[in-house]
Amino acid sequence: MPLDTPARIVQELTARGLNADREAVTLIANADDPDHALDRTVEHVPGSALSLTAEDVRAALDTPVSGGSNGSKNQDTQPDTPPEMKGVGAGAQTVATIENDVTGRSTGTGVYDDFVSVFRDRYERLAGLLRSRVNHRPSSAVADMPGGSEAALVGMVTDIRSTANGHWLVEIEDTTGTFPTLVTKDKDIAALVEDLVFDEVVAVEGRLADDAGILFVDDLFLPDVPRTFEPTTADRPVSAALISDIHVGSYEFLDDAWGSFADWLHSEEADRVEYLLIAGDMVEGVGVYPGQDEELAIVDIYEQYESFAEQLKAVPGDLEIVMIPGNHDAVRLAEPQPAFDDELTDIMAAHDARVSGNPSVVTIEGVSVLMYHGVSLDEMIAEIPEASYDEPQVAMTHLLKKRHLAPPFGERTRVAPEDHDYLVIDEVPDVFHAGHVHKLGYGRYHNVTVINSGCWQAQTSFQRRVNIVPDAGYAPIIDLDTLDVTVRKFT
Repeated sequence: MPLDTPARIVQELTARGLNADREAVTLIANADDPDHALDRTVEHVPGSALSLTAEDVRAALDTPVSGGSNGSKNQDTQPDTPPEMKGVGAGAQTVATIENDVTGRSTGTGVYDDFVSVFRDRYERLAGLLRSRVNHRPSSAVADMPGGSEAALVGMVTDIRSTANGHWLVEIEDTTGTFPTLVTKDKDIAALVEDLVFDEVVAVEGRLADDAGILFVDDLFLPDVPRTFEPTTADRPVSAALISDIHVGSYEFLDDAWGSFADWLHSEEADRVEYLLIAGDMVEGVGVYPGQDEELAIVDIYEQYESFAEQLKAVPGDLEIVMIPGNHDAVRLAEPQPAFDDELTDIMAAHDARVSGNPSVVTIEGVSVLMYHGVSLDEMIAEIPEASYDEPQVAMTHLLKKRHLAPPFGERTRVAPEDHDYLVIDEVPDVFHAGHVHKLGYGRYHNVTVINSGCWQAQTSFQRRVNIVPDAGYAPIIDLDTLDVTVRKFT
């Protein structure tokens, strides 16, 4: 097959046991005869070399052909000035830093004390974001106040019920006990109650009933993102591609779309793209749902990751890649999920890709990106009236409002009890990136850029049954210096 695209050049080099940086691939692709240029380059690379550089290509193509000067490539055919490439010279990319990663720090054993610890940690950290907004007292102290007193509480929502008259009863719990509150339907804040879910932390203030047995709520506050939040941006023109849900191993994996994406990353148009952040579900997995085996093109989980690694090799070698797992990946299902184990990491070692846990905060060029696969979005979409699969970014903004990635404990989302709640959003991220729902959506909430990146898998039989049409073959590209988002389609 002729080497007519950068992706095919990368694949051919990989088959010969070589990785290559982006400029090296571009020099070969721009040659008059790429096949000949590749052969010449491979001939001149030292046998111990594992990676091919632009200098290797130039040296090989500048070397006279043995026995004459009829070679199709010599220094006269090379461009006087090579194209400007990512990570070369001034302005080269910085190394991503990763925080809030549970990998190697998991302490939960499933005993009662672990559950107490994770709830107490969640409460203390989120309550800390709310205490400055109300003059709160512990629920035990409020219970001792006289009827008619003004009072405020900060606590976790343990029950939400509507009354026969359309009012809302919300039970609030803190470390000293529980207390019932009532939001009447005529209050402006009644709409906020419709969006509450179990186990989120809120603050309420109002007036006690005459018998002091219930608090009539006048105001309700969420931890939320401050309206004054100002994101950090990069100090140079640089971009990142944000993708998720590759699902290699499925019959529905879009191999051609991925190839087009890889080709585009090698193009001059993608010159600014220096980072690739993948938010989970590298592979289709095995045994994830009943009847899945009928939709598997690759039935062995390790072979699925090997196939994914081959796909990853098609992207430019100088991209910095960060990957977190999802619910189809071969890690524990309970969140927070640790990174892939050493065996899987070694399989996916193309381009020195970095792996981290789900969730993680990845900082690139000074811009913090909260990466979360997004299993809890199913729950948010089911519970919150305005949320839907067609606009997944709406459900994501509600997680930002609650400052927690999976508030309801013990419902649809499996959460591991750790001594530290890794799902609390302590620091407001500049970018919030998720996947899971296979739908594309993006926007901004209080200056936080919110992106759900779609998928690389065509509609499955399960999705047909529940009437979900996936947004497949899309790659959101975020300019880190402006936080503007452009969506590229490869199908």
